[in-house]
Amino acid sequence: MLSLVAGRILSSIGTLLFVGLALFALTRSGPGSPARIVLGADATTEQIAQFEQTHGLDRPFLSQYASWLGDVMRGDFGKSFVTGRDVATDIVGALPVTLSIVLFAFAIALVCGVGIGVLAALRPGGAFDRLSRFAAVLGLSIPAFWLGIVLIRFLAVDLRWLPPGGYFPLSAGLSLHLQSILMPSVSLAVYYIAVLARMTQASLQETLRGDYVRTARAMGLSSSQVVFYALVNALPPVINLAALSFGYMFGWALIIEQVFNIPGLSRALLNAISQRDFLLLQGIVFLFTAIFVFANLGADLLNRLLDPRQRAAA
Repeated sequence: MLSLVAGRILSSIGTLLFVGLALFALTRSGPGSPARIVLGADATTEQIAQFEQTHGLDRPFLSQYASWLGDVMRGDFGKSFVTGRDVATDIVGALPVTLSIVLFAFAIALVCGVGIGVLAALRPGGAFDRLSRFAAVLGLSIPAFWLGIVLIRFLAVDLRWLPPGGYFPLSAGLSLHLQSILMPSVSLAVYYIAVLARMTQASLQETLRGDYVRTARAMGLSSSQVVFYALVNALPPVINLAALSFGYMFGWALIIEQVFNIPGLSRALLNAISQRDFLLLQGIVFLFTAIFVFANLGADLLNRLLDPRQRAAA
């Protein structure tokens, strides 16, 4: 088991290194030198050569990549060619904002999605099952940004219950913080509530039809005990989907932050794109990739803990 865990960790690190290499190559594949972008069209050849030498851009590609990767492993993403600011400082300043929205949205999606899926699976064909199927189709069909605009229109403009946008950190007070992230998080969570509900329902219904469930009932186990054991066995595909959803949420959060005028990573990323700030762009995308890879690694390891068949296979 330990060797398998070590193998999965090494495999995830290998994936991250490969993605980092591809990302580094893509940001360097554009025409012209970053020095030309920073110094402007009027820069002389000598000025460009001096800039490239100062920032190590005249070195071979693999040497640049190895140097950048080594710095990233130490938490140093370098200094922006454009602003001169430390990239890690910019990312750390914006990350808590995005992270608070994504974590809150993920908690909502997990609790509501799994809860709805379990209730629907226990009464297949019933009123709640039909209602949940309709709601799932609706949740899958509504774009998150459009739902965000609708929520702003009703909850902020008409009813004045919540602020229409902006962000209040936790240090400003729990109430203000929750008010500022509630609508963005709900907008982000609705799609994943529908996805997780459908997966939980399908997986649990299939598990409840298993022979061992009938045996457990025949042996006199209570309904709640049977459902609990069936749910544990039905969770692996739900966990995998939840891990994927957590990674995708960071991508969608960039759009949601723009709708609600929230100064998270989306603003930093858009600034990096518009200013062609390669190092900041690399840092943010590499961070998202790392979150995605390690979320899936965590889901894989959790599945092996829950599923005896996977442990036996290891």
